[in-house]
Amino acid sequence: MRSYEILTNTRPTLDEYIYLCSSVGWKDFMNFDVAETSIRNSAYSVIVKNNHRIIGMGRIVGDGAIYFYIQDIVVHPEYQGKGIGKEIMKALTKYLEDNTPDKAFIGLFASKGKAEFYEKYDFKNYSPNMTGMFKVNSEHTREFI
Repeated sequence: MRSYEILTNTRPTLDEYIYLCSSVGWKDFMNFDVAETSIRNSAYSVIVKNNHRIIGMGRIVGDGAIYFYIQDIVVHPEYQGKGIGKEIMKALTKYLEDNTPDKAFIGLFASKGKAEFYEKYDFKNYSPNMTGMFKVNSEHTREFI
């Protein structure tokens, strides 16, 4: 029996968001000054709590019509490997199945070493025919590994 609670259609607070992102080493890559607006503008969010403390989250962002992106799948390191990421993806993909039109584009960027996890949910690497690319606006050039 699991000891955590999955809250669908629930956004993390800014403090919870900062806490989780920092726990997985994203702090230097995030602009927390604008994160609250980003969280508020999410199409859908899922959070996971254990004893009222956030331990995981995931969001869907996009235009609500054609383009949808799975974003910020995070599980606190102390709780990784317990199926929590699977539960988050299950809730997000259920929302997408129920709320997106035919031929909607659903994308995500997988962290290094995590592609196999997302392939279980029918996400595919379409290179070399299609290449996912992105740019980060910054005063400093950063490399993402």
